[in-house]
Amino acid sequence: MKNSLYIFIFLLFASGISAQNAVGILDKAAVAYNTSNGLSATFAIRAHSEQQNIAESFEGKINMKGDKFTLQTPDILTWYDGSTQWTYMTHADEVNISTPTGDELQLTNPSILLNSYKKGFTAVFKGESTAPNGKAAYDVTLTPKGKSDITKIELQIEKYASLPACIVIQMKNGLSNTIVISDVKTGINQPDSFFLFNEANYPGVEIIDLR
Repeated sequence: MKNSLYIFIFLLFASGISAQNAVGILDKAAVAYNTSNGLSATFAIRAHSEQQNIAESFEGKINMKGDKFTLQTPDILTWYDGSTQWTYMTHADEVNISTPTGDELQLTNPSILLNSYKKGFTAVFKGESTAPNGKAAYDVTLTPKGKSDITKIELQIEKYASLPACIVIQMKNGLSNTIVISDVKTGINQPDSFFLFNEANYPGVEIIDLR
């Protein structure tokens, strides 16, 4: 549940043209992010699984720059500096240090997905729809090419801003995560130190190194 972030889908078009359109849409989204000079956004996540009897929802905030990000939810704070991830669980007052896998990063950082989709996924354009924020959007479905805990990702990308508006991630274990993104601000340009866990700000916290 903690590692989740991303986009939505709707109509069905011809496969030959749709593959070309999907790649073009995602290419523009990658360019929009890579030239954003850092961004922040608020989001709402809903996790649902009938098999696991899960129905949860919460809101949070993400800051991103390049392949770095911070993620804030009611119970968890996460920092990622491009290689190492620190996850602070407030209820346990502990920080787990890890080196996340590619699948785990795709669940938390949309920039990883936008910059690596060509290698790991087959993209199909599904049509156009209206995003939860009321703006026109393109719908794209991503299917993993190889072995993955993810079975499908549905992306809803704003038509004119070319940034994600909603993401639905389907997992092999039956869990479905829907992330609705709002209040996106670009040009934030946080310093690299912003994406590092600073132990001095959390005195007495237990640190568990899982690397």
